[in-house]
Amino acid sequence: MTAIAPYLSAYLREHLPQERRASPHTCETYAYAFQLLLCFAAHRLKTQPSLLELEQIDAPLVLAFLEHIERERGNSPNTRNARLAAIHAFFRFLEYRLPSCLDQARRIHALPMKKTDERLVDYLTHDEVQALLDAPALTTPAGIRDRAMLHLAFAAGLRVSELVGLRREDLVLQPHPSIHVYGKGRRERVLPLWKETATALRAWLAVRTEGQNPELFLNARGQAMTRSGFEYILAKHVKTVTQKQPSLAKKRVSPHVLRRTCALHTLQATRDVRKVALWLGHASLQSTETYLRADPTEKLEALSAGAPPNLRRGRFRAPDKLLALLQSAKKDARYAER
Repeated sequence: MTAIAPYLSAYLREHLPQERRASPHTCETYAYAFQLLLCFAAHRLKTQPSLLELEQIDAPLVLAFLEHIERERGNSPNTRNARLAAIHAFFRFLEYRLPSCLDQARRIHALPMKKTDERLVDYLTHDEVQALLDAPALTTPAGIRDRAMLHLAFAAGLRVSELVGLRREDLVLQPHPSIHVYGKGRRERVLPLWKETATALRAWLAVRTEGQNPELFLNARGQAMTRSGFEYILAKHVKTVTQKQPSLAKKRVSPHVLRRTCALHTLQATRDVRKVALWLGHASLQSTETYLRADPTEKLEALSAGAPPNLRRGRFRAPDKLLALLQSAKKDARYAER
C-alpha cells in the first residue's frame, strides 16, 4: 500500500506552483477539491484522512464522491467537472512518478465529464447598475471604498480575483487613468478608465490608510480584501437597493454578474465581439460568444435583414349553427347504430 499524503503534498506544494506555475487561486481551488475528496473517503472508509492509501482512491470511490457533491452538497455539474478535473490532473502527475498506479489512473481518467446546460447569462440593466453604484453611503471610508470597488468591477469587467488582487502600483491616474490587470492564465492587459471611475478611485485613495499591504482595496482591519469580503459587500448593497429597484430581487447578483453586465453593455455599444474579448481578457472568442446569445439586438438585426414569407389572405366565416347541430346529431346517430 502507498501513502497518498507525500504525493499529494508534492503535487500541491511543488508541482502546481513551481513546475506548472499555477496561480495561487488555482492552487487553492485544487487544494479544496482534494480536501473534499479526502474527507469523503475518510468518512466512507472509516479512517483518518492522513492514513488514507493511494490504492483506496479508486474509480468507484471517485464516482461516489462526484455523486455525493451533486446530490448532498447541491453542487452544479460545472462544479462537479471542476473537481473531477483536479483529480484527473493529480493522477496524470502520478503516472510519471509511480508506474504501479497506471491501471488505477487509467480507470479514473475514463470517468467522463458531465454535459452541462448552456444557459443565458444573467446581467443588469442600466438603471439597475446605476442604482447599485449609488447605494454605498459616502459619509464613511467603507462606503467610499465600496463605491470605488463597484465602479471598477463594472467599468473594467474584472473577475473578483483580479479585483481583489489589484495593487496600488497597478493603478495609474495621470495623465490618463488606467489599470494594469493580471488576468487568468497569466494574461496581462491594460484598461483605460472612465472619468467617473477615476474620481471614485481618487476619493478612496484619499481616505485609504497607508500600511504594509500593497493591495489597492483593504478591509476594515487594514488587510487585503478577500473574495468573500467583496461578495459580502456586494450582497449588502444589493439588499439595500432592492427597495428602489424591485427587479433586483428576482436576480442573483454575484461579482461575476457585474463582469457579464460590462460585457453585454460593451457589446451593445461596439457591436464587435472581438473588442469584448479583448476587454475581458478572454483567450479565445469561444468564451465571448455566449454574450451574443444573450443580446437580443443581434437577433433583431438578423431578423430585419431577411425577408419573411407572405401570408395568403383569407377570411374566416363561422359555420351555420343549425347545420353544425344537424351534422353533430347525424354523427351521434351513426355511432348509436353501431
